[in-house]
Amino acid sequence: MNVISDKKNDLLNRREVKLLTQNTSNPGFDNSVKVISEEFKAKPENIVIKNVKSKFGRDTFLIDAFIYNSVKDKDNIEPKPKVKSAAVGAK
Repeated sequence: MNVISDKKNDLLNRREVKLLTQNTSNPGFDNSVKVISEEFKAKPENIVIKNVKSKFGRDTFLIDAFIYNSVKDKDNIEPKPKVKSAAVGAK
């Protein structure tokens, strides 16, 4: 695993990291969280994966992630998932 970029964002209380990892298949978001928590010694609940990208036919993957200082900081900044109402559109 190669760390391409590691920036500290004091305004949002997080680290913004970009990693290049080599794997035979797509690592996915869950496995990426495990890899980043081991590499940076951070709690998995403080990590948000933004992207896992690759080029066709290659075994290298670019992972963009944010590592927050606390769960509270993460909850204040990250957008909440929208909840769909069951009553809307039902007849």
